[in-house]
Amino acid sequence: QVHLVESGGGSVQSGGSLRLSCAASGSIRVINTMSWYRQAPGNERELVATIPRSSSPNYADSVKGRFTISRDSAENTVFLQMNSLKPEDTAVYYCNVQALTMSFLPVNSWGQGTQVTVLP
Repeated sequence: QVHLVESGGGSVQSGGSLRLSCAASGSIRVINTMSWYRQAPGNERELVATIPRSSSPNYADSVKGRFTISRDSAENTVFLQMNSLKPEDTAVYYCNVQALTMSFLPVNSWGQGTQVTVLP
C-alpha cells in the first residue's frame, strides 16, 4: 500500500501564496504520476496539475501561470506552489499518486485532503 500525507493548506488573502506538500510512503517500487486535484463545495473533483515521472507537467487552464507542480523523486514528495491565489481557488486539495508497489501491483492512492481558503 501507498500512504499519502498532505500539508500546507490554510487561509490566505486574495493575491497571496501557499505551498502544498504531499509525501508518499509504503511499499513503493516506483511512482509514475503525481497529481493534485481539488473539490469545491457543490462541485466535482477536478484535476489541477499532474507531473508524470518522465515528462513535463500539465495544468488546468484555470491555474496556468499561477501554480507550479514539482516533485522530489528521491523523497517521493510532490509540491504545489500556488501564487496569485483567487477566491475561486478555494477548495479541498487532494494529492493523488499512481505507483507500482514492491510486489508489482499498481496502486492509485489519495491523500486525506487539505483545505485551501482564499479570502476576498
